[in-house]
Amino acid sequence: MMDLEHFFSPCPRGLENVLTEELRLLGAANVEAMAGGVGFRGAFTLSYRVNLESRIASRVLWRIHDGGYRTEDDIYQTARALPWADWFKVNHRIMVDLNARNCPLKSLDFVTLRIKDAICDCFRDSQGARPDVDRRSPDVRIYAYLTADKFTLYLDTSGEPLFKRGYRDRSIDAPLKENLAAGILRLTGWNAAEPLLDPMCGSGTFLAEAAMMALDIAPGRARPFAFQKLLNFSDGDWRQHLERAGAARSAGSHVQIFGSDKYGDVLKVARSNLAKAGVEGAVQLKQVDVLERSAPAPSGVLVINPPYGVRLGEHDDLAAFYPKLGDVLKKQFSGWRAYIFSADPQLPKSIRLSASKRTPLFNGPLECRLFEYKMEAGSRRKPRAAVSQQADTESD
Repeated sequence: MMDLEHFFSPCPRGLENVLTEELRLLGAANVEAMAGGVGFRGAFTLSYRVNLESRIASRVLWRIHDGGYRTEDDIYQTARALPWADWFKVNHRIMVDLNARNCPLKSLDFVTLRIKDAICDCFRDSQGARPDVDRRSPDVRIYAYLTADKFTLYLDTSGEPLFKRGYRDRSIDAPLKENLAAGILRLTGWNAAEPLLDPMCGSGTFLAEAAMMALDIAPGRARPFAFQKLLNFSDGDWRQHLERAGAARSAGSHVQIFGSDKYGDVLKVARSNLAKAGVEGAVQLKQVDVLERSAPAPSGVLVINPPYGVRLGEHDDLAAFYPKLGDVLKKQFSGWRAYIFSADPQLPKSIRLSASKRTPLFNGPLECRLFEYKMEAGSRRKPRAAVSQQADTESD
């Protein structure tokens, strides 16, 4: 019977259950959601598939040690005893990243140094040379995690974070990482048979992620991964995963994905990103202000990530914008499900619509909510005072 390896995939906080469902569909066993990510088991080659096909995970970490400790020397001796030379070459540049919770040791920087020393000493003993350390562009990333009495080590199989699909121009500011956008789309319940609209599409992240979902395009198909540098890498198995993912791609003639933005230069960026993702033919773009946008179909899913108002001076503008947005949703999008992702506490008070669901999510360290509004026929709008009172007293 094949041994099952232990893995952990971090993800944006709030998407743990979505990632759990996705990992099960990808063939993972013993899937367990925990704060900030999901643990699972499978053959080592499962890491190939998850890196290639997961839309939600931020990384795939391979667990190589999990045990107790008391002192810095315990950590050093444990790390030195591991067979590092079985996993990567001495000429590979390494990085060690340490996180801790309730750790009693005085200096985490010193512990990090001891783990690096252990790895280098292990190579020096067996090969007479040591790997170089490179935090900017390492070949091998080692992640360590300490609790009050437990020491866990991981080898990263991903390399660059998985939200870096390769289609987005990183020089242009965008508020959403790709895997968070994909997770939000999953939370809406949208499927490729429904029309989808982002009326403030910006750089087009929601649109690109939706189109790749609809066309069954593997998000990692155009980028390299760290597992390709490990000594247990199987090129034959990897090629099989690539071929299977390529064969699953859909023609997508049925897809109805729409995007718009007020600014033409922004739409140029969106078009460029969609082209790089290979999905420009699946998305219809239009230059129009969100407040003048009409529904492109009788029903569908609208998803929008408006400005949060986190910068000084934006609050007054947004306080005027939100009621107008509520009017547009009510008048133009009857029959649609609307989803607004925001960290702005003014939103539920100002938009003056009754949210059917509020899902807590985190955009990096920023706590946000995904608000669901079911735009049924007839008004669901509440008087300003009633909405304000509800927002002040309602707990999430």
